[in-house]
Amino acid sequence: MNRAHRTAAARRAASRETAVVHRVAGLLLEYPTAELVALLPTVRAALDELPPRLAAPLAGLVEHLAEGDLVDLEAEYVTTFDLRRRCSLYLTYFAYGDTRKRGVALVEFKQACRRAGYEIADDELPDHLCVVLELCSAEGEQAQEEGLRLLLGHRAGLELLRLALLDSGSPWAGALVAVCATLPALDGDEREAVARLAAQGPPEEEVGLDPYPSSGSVQPMTPPPVALPFPTTRAPQPGRMPEPIPGARR
Repeated sequence: MNRAHRTAAARRAASRETAVVHRVAGLLLEYPTAELVALLPTVRAALDELPPRLAAPLAGLVEHLAEGDLVDLEAEYVTTFDLRRRCSLYLTYFAYGDTRKRGVALVEFKQACRRAGYEIADDELPDHLCVVLELCSAEGEQAQEEGLRLLLGHRAGLELLRLALLDSGSPWAGALVAVCATLPALDGDEREAVARLAAQGPPEEEVGLDPYPSSGSVQPMTPPPVALPFPTTRAPQPGRMPEPIPGARR
């Protein structure tokens, strides 16, 4: 195999690893349900195909979900993501808070999903991290490019979420550690943006703006009938990661 072929093969493998990380992280960041817990053996099998630096952070969260009592997990999830401003799963919140500028950003997210062939209902918010990670791992370059563009466009908020979860000792931090490890290294401007957000927090709410719903109200986007690029695993048949679970984001 010549150098060009080796390079192309390496890029395909890296792209596949990234898609698996994003798909698994998106699943594990969902609100805990019995259905999600039942999927954990298949998730474990998918992690076997990832390098340790990507698999290890996700494996810790898998074990936490597998060993925890479901009622306790639900309460922990709500405390972590619904009651802490710095741990919001809505990416535009870090840049705009509950201000009117956030509405424009949400339209951009919805348009990106539409360009990739996904439709978001009018009463749903497309900037939920699980929605974006699902887009990043969908089949087809268009969907993955749109999803990655959204992640990189809100990289400061993503990194702030990672740091907030690490600082609080949250087991969900592992999902953010793995996702951020798939992205390019931060440059100076991004580091400054993260530091600024960490110091100031999201912008304050503007008077007269209807509040956005909490993370528990988001429903999955409705995708076209396409297969997601999940790896073949040693799990029971059909031997690949499952399709998205309807209603997993509550």
